[in-house]
Amino acid sequence: MTYSGEVTVGGPADVHELTDLMITKIAVGPMNNNAYLLRCRATDEQLLIDAANDAATLLGTIGDDGIASVVTTHQHGDHWQALAEVVTATRARTYAGREDADGIPVPTDVLVDDGDTIRVGQVELTARHLVGHTPGSIALVYDDPHGHPHVFTGDCLFPGGVGNTWKNPEAFASLIHDVETKIFGTLPDETWVYPGHGNDTTLGAERPHLPEWHARGW
Repeated sequence: MTYSGEVTVGGPADVHELTDLMITKIAVGPMNNNAYLLRCRATDEQLLIDAANDAATLLGTIGDDGIASVVTTHQHGDHWQALAEVVTATRARTYAGREDADGIPVPTDVLVDDGDTIRVGQVELTARHLVGHTPGSIALVYDDPHGHPHVFTGDCLFPGGVGNTWKNPEAFASLIHDVETKIFGTLPDETWVYPGHGNDTTLGAERPHLPEWHARGW
């Protein structure tokens, strides 16, 4: 089956099968949050990005193998509603951006800074600190040695624009600067983007619209 990245709450997951990594995307909760389960093909170790909601569905997707770790992309409550239950059930190690950890009501085992490496089995993810949607939002970049990169952007980049900065000019300037320099400025157009809500996109699809985003201020 061809991966589309189009999922709905209550519907089936969609699986993106890469050479070294399997990415399972599922939508949960009243705010249509995306959660991503990453599985290293060589070791079968798993990592969850955003235990957003509906712990039963997430744990069913995780299965009996459990997860070694769970990464919370940022401190907003819709991205950690199921975190406590998932961690209790799996004893997973928790990761979050250093500046957002205090806003997450589950202890963070590993505070993440820009450029840090997070591993799932033999696969390496690079954290990028993107400031503006929250002070400590992080994106995770998988530079696939067999193909194009993949980036999990939380609520910092979506099809059609960067994340919400609530009409705060300073927050918007910070977020679009970080997204431009750390994501668009370092990754190719083929990079697949997995956002915290809604459908996926690519950097190539979004790059031509950067001037529009600057002009509108959101």
